[in-house]
Amino acid sequence: MGVTMDGTKQQRRGNTRQRIQDVALELFADQGYEKTSLREIAEHLDVTKAALYYHFKTKEEIIVSLFEDLTKPIEDLIVWGRSQPHTLQTKQEMIRRYSRVLADAEPLFRFMHDNQGTVRDLRIGDIFKDRMRDLRDIFTDPEAPLVDQVRCVSAMFTLHTGMFVMKDMDGDPEERREAVLEVALDLVTQAHEHAGER
Repeated sequence: MGVTMDGTKQQRRGNTRQRIQDVALELFADQGYEKTSLREIAEHLDVTKAALYYHFKTKEEIIVSLFEDLTKPIEDLIVWGRSQPHTLQTKQEMIRRYSRVLADAEPLFRFMHDNQGTVRDLRIGDIFKDRMRDLRDIFTDPEAPLVDQVRCVSAMFTLHTGMFVMKDMDGDPEERREAVLEVALDLVTQAHEHAGER
């Protein structure tokens, strides 16, 4: 019985934490990180500021927790990629998985894109840069010609750009994601084919 009670309490805490993150991210995206206060977040949640403080003491704690939760799949992808052979199939699978990670964490990446100055000032900026370097190192072959290294890095950033540039275009969001993914896969394939011609 005690375990069930503890589990229920933990789940309730998790749900409140999730609600805080969701509301905060929505407010940060709508009106900007700097213009959003903890008081506003609490009001939108219809909780006291003290209840909010129980979970997060600062706005930075909220955004860092969001970043860590939503980008955990990137860490997992990096670990997976490092354990695989440096083949075209590995790179293509990395691109497919990264495309899905970006789609699943789209609100966070939109926030990061729209609030680049804030992200640079917060520690998540450095963490994100490190993860992008780790991905780059898996995607690129240091022995390949520079143009093919650029193709591989461009594949990764094609996914980023597509998420923002194409979001206002007509059509189904999944179809747009698939179109961007196809272009990214083409870039990786071209780089690999050129490497094979050497």
